[in-house]
Amino acid sequence: MQSLSYSLKQVAIKKDNRNKYEFQAYGNRLAEEFKDFSKRSLYIKLAKFSKRELLEEARLFALAQDNNPNKAKAFMWKLGELKKAEKQKKEVCYSGGSQDA
Repeated sequence: MQSLSYSLKQVAIKKDNRNKYEFQAYGNRLAEEFKDFSKRSLYIKLAKFSKRELLEEARLFALAQDNNPNKAKAFMWKLGELKKAEKQKKEVCYSGGSQDA
């Protein structure tokens, strides 16, 4: 059986000095996928404080649009829509059980 360090060397994982934590790597990956390097810190902040499911769904939505040249804008729009929907869903859950007879 091979050691883990030997296996990782075989895969040749490239270390990035900008990333100390996983959310930083994810934010940098988003910036690279959307070619929006000037807002790299925004993507890192979103990766740190937003739910990963919402980010992934918005990312897949933006990358699926082949004819849209501004994928970053589509990502931010979809993320906003998903957050609104989640907020409305929470409000319905909390207000639904307090009806008087």
